[in-house]
This record gives sequence, C-alpha cells and structure tokens, in this order.
Amino acid sequence: MEKIPMTRAGYDVLDGELKMLKTVERPSVIKAIAEAREHGDLSENAEYHAAREKQSFVEGRIKELESILGLAEVIDTARLSGSIKFGATVTIIDEDSDEQRTYQIVGEAEADLERGLLNIRSPIARALIGKDEGDSVEVRTPGGVRSYEVISVRFV
Repeated sequence: MEKIPMTRAGYDVLDGELKMLKTVERPSVIKAIAEAREHGDLSENAEYHAAREKQSFVEGRIKELESILGLAEVIDTARLSGSIKFGATVTIIDEDSDEQRTYQIVGEAEADLERGLLNIRSPIARALIGKDEGDSVEVRTPGGVRSYEVISVRFV
C-alpha cells in the first residue's frame, strides 16, 4: 500500500477523532441501541433505526481513520526548506483581484480549505510545487485560468 503523507498536526487531529469515536461515540451508540430495544417492536421503532444508522456511520469512520493512520507517513515540516513542497505554508496574491491567501500544503486526509489546509493534489497546490518566492503561477480552475504570485514560503 502507498504511504499517505501527513503533517504531525494533521495526524494528531485524525488520531484524536479516532479516539473520540472509540471512547465516546461508540459506547453512546451502543447504549442508545440498547435503550431503543427496550421500547419493544423494532420494526416500527424510529429511535432504534436511527441509532443503528449512526452506529453504521461511526463504525465506518473508525475503519476509515484506522486505515489512513495505519498508512500515514508523518513528515516533520519544520525540517524542510527551499522551494514549495509538501508541508510548505505559502502566501499567494491573486494578480487580478489583489486578494491575498495563505495555505499550508498538506495530505489529502487532512485537507480543509476553510482552515487554510490545501490538498497537495489540488490544481493550485500542483501548480505551486517547485516554485519560490516571487514566482508567478497560472492555475486552471473551473472558472478559468487564474494567475497568482508567490509572496512567501515558510516551513513551520
């Protein structure tokens, strides 16, 4: 199996979610199923069916997280330097709108655009890889081609 690159922070977030699912959510769902069973006829028991559905989701997410964490290759981004690569925190400016954004390039499992964590497989991350401060990049997006200038590259 192919290793999944991940930052230490991303690994810790996913590991925390896994522990919460196993220690809090799973026991809670088991208790809810037991309580719903006590109400009698399961065929018309909406609480039972909702609890079973939640159990299915929780167990699926646990398996998914265990798989991701088992394949994770944690990369110490503080030891990296140079041009843009995995783990880089990059500030770019849109050359058309002058809108400035800062992203950290991370693995697919930990990506969250709202928190500034950019999936390494995204078009913008692929365009940025290998670039340095002051470089311009063109990114093909569904809305057309966008041009960005790299303002800074940091590894933290």
